[in-house]
Amino acid sequence: MSCIPEVFKRCKAENRAALIGYLTAGDPDINTSKDLLLTLAKQVDILEIGMPFSDPMADGPVIQAASERALASGTHISDVFKLAQTVREANPDIGIVLMGYANTPFVLGFDNFSKQAVAAGVDAVLLVDIPPEEGDICDATFKQYGLDRILLLSPTSTDERIKLANKHASGFIYYVSLNGITGANIGEMASIRQKVDNIRTHTDLPICVGFGVKTPQQASEVAAFSDGVVVGSHFVGQIPTYAKKYKTMQSAINHAAQAMKTAIQA
Repeated sequence: MSCIPEVFKRCKAENRAALIGYLTAGDPDINTSKDLLLTLAKQVDILEIGMPFSDPMADGPVIQAASERALASGTHISDVFKLAQTVREANPDIGIVLMGYANTPFVLGFDNFSKQAVAAGVDAVLLVDIPPEEGDICDATFKQYGLDRILLLSPTSTDERIKLANKHASGFIYYVSLNGITGANIGEMASIRQKVDNIRTHTDLPICVGFGVKTPQQASEVAAFSDGVVVGSHFVGQIPTYAKKYKTMQSAINHAAQAMKTAIQA
């Protein structure tokens, strides 16, 4: 049973948005990645663990490079599950989402993938390149294993598409704040808020906003009208900045997450 609904219930009771943080599994190597994921998990409400992939088409250069480093270090999907399990054992109450591309579960087999994900303590899956129209490939299997399927909406999503996504999604709706890749500059805040308000008329699911949130100020502004703030490239970017200085890298991610957490709670 996914604990994501409880996460949002808890945040709502505290009158704040959820902080959702992303790191790529195995970046820069498996052992360091474990420490970094555990560090970030202590600060966030939901942890997105990226499954490294050779062609991450929705990601900008920062997260693309993270996948390259993870794959170069020999990271396999089995390592992703082990890392997720380690995070879960240390943090029983946070949400854990596996984020990535369809190739990974498709090659493994959606049933096998789901079984291993649940055994590792994963709550939800976000597959960027399986839109709701193609959900027949995985929806029933994820539901069978109790995995939420997170779906994306964007500034160009029509009301019809919003309704379709709501029909197939569970856990939360991930609103992409811009028409572009991860790490790009966030869009104009008033238009983001307007779109989130419109999506809210079509769904009872929590709505979380990501892509482009780089500063505590931006996180605070997004938190004022959303149920969750997603931060990815800002955290991932600490890894190459402090390459091979692992303790400093860990400290930098912890500090960055604390700053976002404080801004959201303000």
